[in-house]
Amino acid sequence: MSVDVVNVTRKLARSYTEKTPQRLKIIDTYMVFCVLVGIVQFAYCALVSTFPYNAFLAGFGSAVACFVFAANLRIKTNPKNASQFSGSSEGAFAEFVLCHIILHFIVANFLG
Repeated sequence: MSVDVVNVTRKLARSYTEKTPQRLKIIDTYMVFCVLVGIVQFAYCALVSTFPYNAFLAGFGSAVACFVFAANLRIKTNPKNASQFSGSSEGAFAEFVLCHIILHFIVANFLG
């Protein structure tokens, strides 16, 4: 069974490397970064302290929201989904940037 898991993992990695456009790989890397930031913040909160709690909520919420915005950008810029969305990749990126600007104003306001 473990040989099957290894073979499937290798095939998945090879397929991802060969067939995924570079633009989507960059977005995927950013999404992994957002997940890691959220994990680090949650681990710090669990292991060290929750003080100040507003800072934890703002930081963790920001990491989750950034991941969601990146997932939306990935879906809208994927060439396989072009028939489902009207607009261009540049428009999707502009929405991504605008959402981040609004998010960071909210986070800064929440911090006090």
